[in-house]
Amino acid sequence: MYMDTHTPLQKINEFYQSRKRMPTYTELAALCGFRSKNAAHKLAAQLVERGVIHRGTHGELLPASLMTELPVLGTVQAGFPSPAEEETVDTLPLEEYLMPKREATYLFRVRGDSMTGAGIIEGDLALVERGRSPRDGDIVLAEVDREWTLKSLRKRSNKIWLEPANKKYKPIYPTEELRIPAVLVSIVRKYRT
Repeated sequence: MYMDTHTPLQKINEFYQSRKRMPTYTELAALCGFRSKNAAHKLAAQLVERGVIHRGTHGELLPASLMTELPVLGTVQAGFPSPAEEETVDTLPLEEYLMPKREATYLFRVRGDSMTGAGIIEGDLALVERGRSPRDGDIVLAEVDREWTLKSLRKRSNKIWLEPANKKYKPIYPTEELRIPAVLVSIVRKYRT
């Protein structure tokens, strides 16, 4: 017996990817196996509330920027190999995972190698969140003496400095001013184009 394991969001995304438009409520009901458009309206309302899709001015469905929920297929060893069993544990909305506060999140492309010890390399995309209070050890976007950098914030007694994660570089002690407008929340790296 065939059992459809696609979530409604996956079905909507597949529809959107193949047709380059969002489904109507009638099409949404058919996609999800609903008998009425009312059920499609309720599903759409839930997805709008979660911020996964949007409604246009005339009530039509519109895609969000990162609409898909990706399946989480369990765990994988990064140490010694072990038998793997693929089972869908859950789905994960990528946008929520990478950007807990989307309206306060900004992207920067990383340049340089001063943070390689923290796993941040040139070309990575750094997602930083404004308005978050920085704590000792946080990786922050900082303006130090009128220059911008991404470093770990360090606080000891009355001293504050920025610490690189590469022994080739020395800590940065501000001589005039230190502003920390954002804290790093995620790094995105693409391995293949």
